[in-house]
Amino acid sequence: MTISPLMPVYKRVDLYFDRGEGVYLYADNGDRYLDFVAGIAVASLGHCHPHLVKALAAQAETLWATSNLFKTHGGDRLAQRLVDMTFADTVFFQNSGAEAWECGVKVIRKYFDATNQPHRFRIISFQGCFHGRTMTAIAASKAEKMVKGFGPLIDGFDVVPWGDIDAVRAAITDETAAIVVEPVLGEGGIKVADPAFLRALRGLCDERGMLLYFDEIQCGMGRTGKLFAHEWAGVVPDVMCIAKALGNGFPIGACLATERAAQGMTLGTHGSTYGGNPLATAAGNAVLDVIAESDFLADVTRKGDILRGKLERVIAAHPKVLAGVRGRGLMLGLACVCPAGDVVTALRAEKMLTVEAAENVVRLLPPLIITDSQIDDAVVLIDRAASALEARL
Repeated sequence: MTISPLMPVYKRVDLYFDRGEGVYLYADNGDRYLDFVAGIAVASLGHCHPHLVKALAAQAETLWATSNLFKTHGGDRLAQRLVDMTFADTVFFQNSGAEAWECGVKVIRKYFDATNQPHRFRIISFQGCFHGRTMTAIAASKAEKMVKGFGPLIDGFDVVPWGDIDAVRAAITDETAAIVVEPVLGEGGIKVADPAFLRALRGLCDERGMLLYFDEIQCGMGRTGKLFAHEWAGVVPDVMCIAKALGNGFPIGACLATERAAQGMTLGTHGSTYGGNPLATAAGNAVLDVIAESDFLADVTRKGDILRGKLERVIAAHPKVLAGVRGRGLMLGLACVCPAGDVVTALRAEKMLTVEAAENVVRLLPPLIITDSQIDDAVVLIDRAASALEARL
């Protein structure tokens, strides 16, 4: 057999982890790593958080699945909490961010069908976006690395330059239904949308009768210091997809929408076998228990400011390796001078885990529960890695 048992679509590091605790992952050889990947913004409450472990274990002893033919108390509770905490009036649970994204696309198309405008189906998206690996998600990106070999692409997506409101305006036609945007580009390089840009998108949608769709799969659930990143701009969408940190590692995604936007989603228009199962919603409710605690989000902002300030000093000390820092809260990116992959490798040698993004950026996505002293430890490791790279230049 020449192909590996696991389909070789990932370039996996030859490193096995068999235990996690807080902000640390432990390899099978006992080595401890400071985890600034967190499952790519998934384990926001760290590994094996006691409250989450207790909630999931308790649910595992009672009920795992019933089918969405029946109601569950956990699902009803999580949906109501998300409605109470956001712009939304209704929620549909899925198993992943990509599924939640797909649901949002269906909500948009169904809305225009229900309002006697079936010719309006096109969605404007942005260069550098990442909405998942489904056929509609890659069509919305049109990035060569994602679409090559998967044609013909699904029609209905018009890609324009990030942050260019004039380009957005020029792309609108009589067939345009919505605009989709990440308030902070994750895979696209940790780029924070200008609040004025998000407000302008909201204005265009209101003016032209379109829906505004936010993808907060990576930047949501407290990552930037607000429950959702769009709150910094004071702008609300009509539809939003979330996932990742909602389950802190247990698979769950959600599509949130206003009553108006979701008016076409009637009996039988969508479904999911596992979506919103009792285990997943138990995890989601436990995550909200912690994030909703007094001062939790304010502390994310405080720690993000501390980390950013310390990183700026490291960057200044290593101009041949690092160029700058971008992002918000604990969703930060190190813009690199040398290849970002080299920085990721050097940090791993220092027992710190990070992940690349576009534009030669290294993402820093620590668990939101990180302490001030652990931030200090991280900065020391970044300084060491930069020094090691400089010595080889």
